[in-house]
Amino acid sequence: MNDLAVAEGFSAYGAYKTWYRVTGDLGSGKPPLVVAHGGPGCTHDYVDSFKDIAGFGRAVVHYDQIGNGRSTHLPDKGGDFWTVEFFLGELDALLDHLGIRQSYTLLGQSWGGMLAAEHAVRRPPGLKALVLANSLASMKLWVEGAGQLRAELPAAVRQALDQHEADGTMDHPDYLAATRAFYDRHVCRVIPWPAEVARTFAAIDADPTVYHTMNGPNEFHVVGTMRDWTIIDRLPSIEAPTLAFRGFYDEATPACIQPFLDRIPTVEGHVFPQSSHMPHVEERQDCMAVTEAFLARHD
Repeated sequence: MNDLAVAEGFSAYGAYKTWYRVTGDLGSGKPPLVVAHGGPGCTHDYVDSFKDIAGFGRAVVHYDQIGNGRSTHLPDKGGDFWTVEFFLGELDALLDHLGIRQSYTLLGQSWGGMLAAEHAVRRPPGLKALVLANSLASMKLWVEGAGQLRAELPAAVRQALDQHEADGTMDHPDYLAATRAFYDRHVCRVIPWPAEVARTFAAIDADPTVYHTMNGPNEFHVVGTMRDWTIIDRLPSIEAPTLAFRGFYDEATPACIQPFLDRIPTVEGHVFPQSSHMPHVEERQDCMAVTEAFLARHD
């Protein structure tokens, strides 16, 4: 990795700026991989490991979605501003800025997968392959799955979650501790969290505008503007060959990704047996190998 070129910059989207980083050579001949992070409202940090794929000779593009990380922050904007259409426009602007719209691959992790699927159903001709990583086809399925996983938590943890949600005291230390118990099972099972994962969660704490507006206070209490989102009925429109993967312990339950496997015309699935929501951290080497092997088959 040390001998690979790394370039950072900003892409303009209206009056706003999107920070991006390219690892490797965009002119390598292989369609570059664009990585869309989750949240909504995370940063690129926790999915930083996908830069490893540049070691296979494929450029990798990370970016911080507007509202997050090193991109423009807009803490005064509300739910009418933070929409799927806004983030789709940002992605298109980035593709144009980098000059790769005619040939690229796209990996979306969690919410990034929702965004990537929304991008793919529009059948952009330059999209050569799609990776839906630890993602979901509808928020209803996500919430139902989270409820099932939550029911398996220790009684004291469940009680703390229920009590503080009922009281509206979701900033209470006991509630935050109970939330972390869920995360350590179903979000990232590497304890303590690696520095890049911790950086993303710290960034959400520092500016939770997008996450709280679109999602809610945490991964399983979804009360934001995306709470009724679904793409299930539009999945047959995806033309790009697709890989949909999850971890065995993932908060993205089997039901969350089953519509991808049932409805996308050219699709394959994979489960990482030792992972939860971050196989790119929990089984890093295997995750990179599986992802690049899929992309290479569709170059």
